[in-house]
Amino acid sequence: MAPDYKEIMQKLQARSRKRRDKLAEVFGVSSGRRIGVVLNTQMEVVARRKMNEVRWERSSRKRSRGAEDEEGNDQKLYIGSEIFLKGTQSANPHNDYQQHFVDTGNRPQNYIRDTGIQERFEEYPKLKELIRLKDQQIAEFATPPQYLPGDLHTLELRSTLRTDFDIIYIDPPLEEYERRAPGVYTNKTWNWQEVSTLKIDEIAGNPSFVFLWCGSAEGLDEGRECLRRWGFRRCEDICWIKTNKDKPGNTSYLEPKALFQHTKEHCLMGIKGTVRRSTDGHIIHANIDIDIIIDEERPYGSTEKPEEIFKIMERFCLGRRRLHLFGSDANLRAGWVTVGPEISASNYNSEQYLSAFKYVRFQGTVF
Repeated sequence: MAPDYKEIMQKLQARSRKRRDKLAEVFGVSSGRRIGVVLNTQMEVVARRKMNEVRWERSSRKRSRGAEDEEGNDQKLYIGSEIFLKGTQSANPHNDYQQHFVDTGNRPQNYIRDTGIQERFEEYPKLKELIRLKDQQIAEFATPPQYLPGDLHTLELRSTLRTDFDIIYIDPPLEEYERRAPGVYTNKTWNWQEVSTLKIDEIAGNPSFVFLWCGSAEGLDEGRECLRRWGFRRCEDICWIKTNKDKPGNTSYLEPKALFQHTKEHCLMGIKGTVRRSTDGHIIHANIDIDIIIDEERPYGSTEKPEEIFKIMERFCLGRRRLHLFGSDANLRAGWVTVGPEISASNYNSEQYLSAFKYVRFQGTVF
């Protein structure tokens, strides 16, 4: 039997009148009807009353619709995310793209628009023109690609390279990569203790910047410790968010201590020396890029990183002495000295390389 809402309302009104009469005695008002003069203006009371009436009417309509559904109408059961994907999120109780990932294996980041470098600035013509001019200048003043094979366990960086660098980019073959693709990833791995023994402090200029890929597990802590050991302080954390448009599904490997599926990887950025944006515009150009890279996940067993990380480093730091450690023949690049055990030939000559910085605009620097 349905409750008598009219009777309930009358009881509530009677209880309200008693409270108002007691408040009238406390505030010295002649009757409970005039208590509104003390507590609020009469117009506010009327407005509140009308609002309560509207709320009551709406709740009554909802209750009546619910009763009709129970009598004859069938409720919709959503077993997928198709309705949400058509743009009718309000009709779908599922948790949007997170639920769609459960249903189809397509990661939420697959649906972020304009993530490519070419499309990102279409609606910002001034920023697009700035990026074009920056890239043009970088290409114009870049030195020819320099490369040198060597085992970084034993290679003396200072005596071999014979110069300081403004950007040092480090992409070590971490043990984490081998765990992700056992049997497929065949490179000799480095643990973090070995990475920390690299004498980066001996080849880092002042000021200078280091970019260190550290994976998504223990490297987040160990990488910071390496920066401290080399004399750098962490200033940024660039995050590569991996899409899987080409091959949807769950991640092929789950870290033993992970609570979530890892679909990202981190590159720590450290700074040595003091750089101020307000006065050191000849050293850095800040706020051009963001600390997020959204790019497709590489094939199983590959440790290749997005090319955009090079563009971020080049556009940020105006120094032209750039070193890439643990590089390979596949990522030789103009403006960079690439060193690593996977390089098949050598063309590095320190005197020839340093001659590119003989004529500098600012005395005492190569910026």
